Amino acid sequence: MRAVALSSAVGALLLGALTAAPAGAAAPGLPVLPTAPGLAGLPGLPAAPGLPGLPGAAEVSGTRVAAERARAAGVAFGPCADAQDLPGAMECGTVSVPLDYADPDGTRIELAVSRVAATRTDPGNSKHKVPRQGALVYNPGGPGGSGRYFPLIGMLPEWKRIAAAYDLVGYDPRGVGGSAPLSCQDPARFFKGPSQAPTHPSAAYKKERIAQARSYARGCAERSGSALRHYHSLNNARDLDVIRAALGEEKLTFMGSSYGTYFGAVYATLFPTHVRRMVFDSAVDPDPASVWYRNNLAQSAAFEGRWADFRAWAARHDTVYGLGATADAVQASYEKARAQLAAEPAGGKVGPGQLQGMFLEAGYYDDHWPYRAEALSAYLKGDPQPLIDIAAPVEEAAVEAENASAVYTAVECNDAPWPTDFAVWDRDNTRLARSAPFETWDNVWMNLPCAYWEGPRQSPVDVRTGPGELPPTLIVAAERDAAAPYEGAVELHRRLTGSVLVTERDAGSHGLAGGPNACVNGYVDAYLLEGRLPVRRAACAPHREPTPAKAK
Repeated sequence: MRAVALSSAVGALLLGALTAAPAGAAAPGLPVLPTAPGLAGLPGLPAAPGLPGLPGAAEVSGTRVAAERARAAGVAFGPCADAQDLPGAMECGTVSVPLDYADPDGTRIELAVSRVAATRTDPGNSKHKVPRQGALVYNPGGPGGSGRYFPLIGMLPEWKRIAAAYDLVGYDPRGVGGSAPLSCQDPARFFKGPSQAPTHPSAAYKKERIAQARSYARGCAERSGSALRHYHSLNNARDLDVIRAALGEEKLTFMGSSYGTYFGAVYATLFPTHVRRMVFDSAVDPDPASVWYRNNLAQSAAFEGRWADFRAWAARHDTVYGLGATADAVQASYEKARAQLAAEPAGGKVGPGQLQGMFLEAGYYDDHWPYRAEALSAYLKGDPQPLIDIAAPVEEAAVEAENASAVYTAVECNDAPWPTDFAVWDRDNTRLARSAPFETWDNVWMNLPCAYWEGPRQSPVDVRTGPGELPPTLIVAAERDAAAPYEGAVELHRRLTGSVLVTERDAGSHGLAGGPNACVNGYVDAYLLEGRLPVRRAACAPHREPTPAKAK
C-alpha cells in the first residue's frame, strides 16, 4: 500500500499527479508507522539500538562541503520537461548531491527540484503586495513519494495565502522519479492482479510469500549494486540541507507529511541551527526502538480501527448503500464480495487483494468512503464496473509504482535492524491478526524483504532537541490516523523541545494541512505566515463526515 501524503483537499486537480498511487497497486506498505499502545511488549521484536545513529566526522564534513558547493551553484530553474501538461508557472531544475556523504568528491547524483515563485499577491486584496518569506520546501512522505508537483498546490484556495508569501518548492528524494531512480524488479511484473489477500494465510501461502520476499530483496541488490546502501533517512536529511543551500536559504522552512516528518525530525536533530520553521503533518513515531518493525505492527493495529470507522459510517447510511445496518453487517457484505471475487475476479483484474487495497486507501481519507461504498454496493447488486474503475491495477503507472516500492523498501530496510528469522514475524503477526486482521498480513508481505536484505543497516538517530536548540515547530495530527497513529505525534512532541501539537479530535485523515478543517489550517497559516503558535497544545473539532454518494 502506498502512502498518499497530500491532504485530500488537493482533490482531482492534483492528486493523481502528486502522490496518489494507482488503484489496485500491489505494493508499497505504509511507510510511516508509529507505535500503538499495547504493542511494545510483543515477543520477538528487535532490541532498540544501543547507540544513536549519529553521523561520523566524514559525513559531517562531506555534508558541509556539498552544501557549500550547492550554494555556489544555485539552482538553474527553467521550463519543466512536461511543461505542456502542467498548469501554472512551475519551473524545474536539479541539485547535485554526493551518493556517499563520506566521499563528497566521489559519485554524485542529481535531485529533481521544482518551484513556483511566490505570487506576492494578497488573495483578499489583489492590489496589496505580500512580503516574500523565502522558500517552503515540502516532502510528501513515502518513503518513495514524489514531491515534484507539490508547487502546483498553490492554485488551491486553502494554499493561496502561503503561496503568496513563499516560493513553493518540491523535489524527488534520492531514488525517486527523476532523482537517480531505484528499481528492484521489472515494472511489467510489478502489478499482479487479480491477487489474493488472506487474513489468516496458510503455511503454503506463507512459504510462497517468503520466496517472493527473498527474490525481491535479491533484485534490489542486483539492480543497484553497492549504491543501494546509500538510500536511507540520514542521507535524505543531508540532501535536504544541500537543497536548502542551493536555494540560497540561510534557514530552512519545511513541511513534511507522513514519512516526511521522520526524516524532517532527523534533520532537526542534525541541523537545528539551520531551521527557521518546520511543520510536521501526520507525524510518525521517531523512537529508535520503533523504527521500523514495531511501527509496522502499530500501523496494522491502527488500520483495524479505521476500517471499523468506515463500516460504522456505511451502516449509518444503509438506506443509501444497502451494505447493512450495523458494522458487522457491512463486514459481512465485504466478506461476501471477497468470496465472489476469489471465485471470479471482476473484469479479470480485481480479486480480493485489489478489493482490500481499495478499502485500505479509504483508511487514509474519509472523502474516499462514498465512492468505495458505492462501488461495493454496485458490485453486490450485479454491476462490477465501478469496482473495476477504482480497484483495477493501472498498467500505465507500473513504472512509477515499482519505483516507489523500491525506494520504500530500500530506505526502510537500510534504516534499522529487522528480524531475520521469519518465525519472529510469523509469531508477532499471527498474534496481531487475531484482533486486527484487515491490514496485518498485507503489511508483512510488503516489508518482509527487509528480513533478507543485503548490506549494512543504519542505527536510527535518537531524535531529540533540548531547550533553545531548535526554533519552535508545529506538529499537526488526527487522533484516529491509521497510517501514522496518533501516539507517534505525541512522542515527536515530547522529543522536540518547544514544539506545539495541534490535534484534530475524533478524526482520522492522513495529511491535514490544506484539508477540510479550517481550524487546523488556521494554525498552520498563523505559524508559517506569522510565526505564531499556541502557548501549549491545541485541539480542533473534527471536520465534517463525508456525504454519501448515491448508490446504484
